[in-house]
Amino acid sequence: MGRVNLGEFEQLVLLACLRLEDEAYTVAVLEELEAAGRSASHAAVYIALKRLEERGLVASRHVGPSEGRGGRPRRIFTVRPEAHRLLSEYRDTYLTMWEGVEIPGGVR
Repeated sequence: MGRVNLGEFEQLVLLACLRLEDEAYTVAVLEELEAAGRSASHAAVYIALKRLEERGLVASRHVGPSEGRGGRPRRIFTVRPEAHRLLSEYRDTYLTMWEGVEIPGGVR
């Protein structure tokens, strides 16, 4: 398999899944992104999770049923080791690129 490239949104979805641990389902991921200041639609998160699963970066399982969903099961996503490695590489690259960079006017 060749190099897997992740877009910014896919990276954020994976990070949300890591933060949520055993509670990483579509709505919770969406809420985690919004809490971090990143707006997204339910459909965008669902599609990103599906694409990440097809690429072998997350695995899913159905749990439930849950009371809050009218008795429907939830699909929980777990980040796989390959995604951990990729996220670590992206993090290292970003940190390296930010070294010594000053934003004019102190804008953050």
